[in-house]
Amino acid sequence: MKLKCNFSVTFLMSLFLLLLAENGNAQSKALLKLEVSKQNPHYFQTEDGKPFFWLGDTGWLTFGKLSREELNTYFQDRKKKGYNVIQVMVLHTLAVKNVYGDYALVDGNVSKPLTTPGNDFKNPAEYDFWDHVDYALDVAQKNGIYLAMVPVWGTNISSKDSKVTKADVEKYAQFLADRFKNRTNVIWLNGGDTYGDKFTDIWNAIGNTLKNNTNQLVTFHPFGRTDSSENYHNAKWLDFNMFQSGHRRYDQDTLPNSFKEDNYKFVLRDYALKPTKPTLDGEPSYEGIPHGLHDTLQPKWKDQDLRRYAYWSVFAGGAGFTYGNNAVMQMFHKGEKKGAYGNKAIWSDELNAPGAGQMQYVKKLILRFNYNDRMPDESMVANQGVKYNYIAATKGKDYALAYTYNGKNIILNMGVIQGAKVKASWYNPRNGKEKAIGLFANKGVQDFNPPGEKSEGNDWVLILTSK
Repeated sequence: MKLKCNFSVTFLMSLFLLLLAENGNAQSKALLKLEVSKQNPHYFQTEDGKPFFWLGDTGWLTFGKLSREELNTYFQDRKKKGYNVIQVMVLHTLAVKNVYGDYALVDGNVSKPLTTPGNDFKNPAEYDFWDHVDYALDVAQKNGIYLAMVPVWGTNISSKDSKVTKADVEKYAQFLADRFKNRTNVIWLNGGDTYGDKFTDIWNAIGNTLKNNTNQLVTFHPFGRTDSSENYHNAKWLDFNMFQSGHRRYDQDTLPNSFKEDNYKFVLRDYALKPTKPTLDGEPSYEGIPHGLHDTLQPKWKDQDLRRYAYWSVFAGGAGFTYGNNAVMQMFHKGEKKGAYGNKAIWSDELNAPGAGQMQYVKKLILRFNYNDRMPDESMVANQGVKYNYIAATKGKDYALAYTYNGKNIILNMGVIQGAKVKASWYNPRNGKEKAIGLFANKGVQDFNPPGEKSEGNDWVLILTSK
């Protein structure tokens, strides 16, 4: 009888723990806090000193449009594909509400978050918009994911009808700081697709309030083809830079002095700034979105374009990269009348878009080598080209990596890494597979011919390691 009793207690305890683990409100172990690397401040690390490569996804409307069940689906999928950061809006609009009908604000007033006592999901009177955000943070934490949260999207400030004041956002940012300051998986993206040189009093107020009242990383998510460093690099609240390389083709961009599709130029510029801070592409062209965004008759950006943006920017010294998909970023559901930018695909189907699964290979490649001695080095490329003929190159003491987007030969000035000889191989960005080429003398000039014919999307990484 005693044995049966112990067995029953053990069984019931096991069942309880299993149910608790499956409950989204169950607290999992807190993630290690993120910080700028102490060894090399161009990059990130976790608080225990280990390298952290930012691999992000743009799930902008996650808080507003995903149910609890869908949050689990989304974060579990992104974990499997190697993502560790999700970029999400807190307030898409001032009238935003979640899928359960809970509004974020009282009468759309940013200084008055709408909260209710308790957080019992089974009792609607005790569950609100902010409890749903907490739930999302719990599920993200369980899956090893940090949420990079935009407090209020830029259009809510820049709209000609906006009545949001500096005092309003200071109250709101203080609310965010008080509620989420103990969360180790929160990053703050100030701004939100907006020009950094406008409404600077608002953005500085939000940035300063968050930085002064939390121990979390803060940056600025800017408008297309602009960079946080242009306005806020020296701001005390800005821990790292973020740029939006944008959605237009070379020929669609008529802005003067624009880097156009050359997103690596943002990184190279930021890399040289003092004080040294990490930088990354926080919004490139999304997979499945029309070239230039608004004309739905234009071709759509493909997985190969996202790979190009990823390897170009990371090899230029980027601290990571953020992927985007047209359906996923807006969490488009079946039955919705119209998707933005011509989208008709369902968000859950597009979780498995080709590019979504390929981003993990840039992360895996970079983390194979000594992380903190990595630096860009265009000078090693003897046949440097422009536009799609550009070859991105990076190196450490005992390794070098060079990326060709279109199968163009890579001709290298050897001797840029240590060793009398180097081992060479081709790395496939589409599947992460590697094919050995052979041993080469580490001197002079060497011509490497990648597999396949020269064509856009026949991209390869040349790996050299010291022998």
